[in-house]
Amino acid sequence: MPEQIRLVDVVDERLSSFVSSREQAMSELSPDLAHLEEYVTGLLANGKRFRARFCYWGWRAADHSPDSIDAVGGTESLDDLHHVVSLATSLEVFHAAALVHDDIMDNSDTRRGKPAAHRFFESLHRDRQYSGGAERFGESTALLLGDLLLAWSDDLLGDAVREQTPAIATATRTQFSRMRQEVTLGQYLDIHEEAAWNHTAIEERLQRALRVVTYKSAKYSMEAPLLIGASLAGASDDVLEDLSAFGLPLGIAFQLRDDLLGVFGDSEVTGKPSGDDLREGKRTALIALGEQSMPSGAQNLFNELLGDRSLTGEQIDVLQSTLRDTGAVEEVENLIDRYASESLSALDSARIAPGAKKELSKLAAAVTKRQS
Repeated sequence: MPEQIRLVDVVDERLSSFVSSREQAMSELSPDLAHLEEYVTGLLANGKRFRARFCYWGWRAADHSPDSIDAVGGTESLDDLHHVVSLATSLEVFHAAALVHDDIMDNSDTRRGKPAAHRFFESLHRDRQYSGGAERFGESTALLLGDLLLAWSDDLLGDAVREQTPAIATATRTQFSRMRQEVTLGQYLDIHEEAAWNHTAIEERLQRALRVVTYKSAKYSMEAPLLIGASLAGASDDVLEDLSAFGLPLGIAFQLRDDLLGVFGDSEVTGKPSGDDLREGKRTALIALGEQSMPSGAQNLFNELLGDRSLTGEQIDVLQSTLRDTGAVEEVENLIDRYASESLSALDSARIAPGAKKELSKLAAAVTKRQS
């Protein structure tokens, strides 16, 4: 079995065993926690495991032992992989926490084709005819669930560094801490742009949107997992620098692709309604570029509709057509190509293990050409 597929399977097994151990403790605490267990199991059972995979190959990138120079992978056993698998799993749990919190802030109804966490618990409240407001119950429960997942992520991080040298443990934790801070601040910048967008000059909006892309998603999706994994391997500053030069532009390309899918993606593939980002009013690079080419009247109408949760299918079609007519879609595709090329150029000259370089090139293609 190819190593990358094997890695995903191993991470899935680690996730399953970890969640099972936590569910047992929750069951002993109270049967009323069963609905939390149910949602967590479903949420963590799905995903492309991109962050886990970048973490692993960041770890392998710093490995210049004879076994790894000319081949994808060396001769490590599952026991040898325990610490990096725990680290990769920690990133997947952190990602799940970020999704739960993000869906609350975006007021999203779905996640991966199923109800978002706050909607799931809101429905549970209604179905059981509990007292009080269902919406408040749903949001409060989802907030706590996100916090619980953050704590679990830290537990897995602790397991990953427990047997490492103090220097490696500190370096890994420092990278992880930086990631947590940046994605939190990036999330704030995202909600800030939604509120302040119309109070900023139109020519500034693209750079502001790209700043959100960088800190909310790009760094924690690609760059941070690479650096966290490499730090666990005791990577040199040169390796960290090269991985950053590869991972950051790739992360931006990844999120720009996500922004296109959020407006034009097939709901059967993405697991979210087509045009959902338009209903949520996300101020992305796509929107910024579209606005620059719209006449003032069309721009005003576009912004009146953007963020309206009651948009009909016909209105979504109009907004999508407007964006296509401005040429914004082609401009975003060009940006994706530019950032992807920058990333691959950095990878080509990176001072990392050849086997890791080969696999990271494949991953780069996967994240920029995806359909979901």
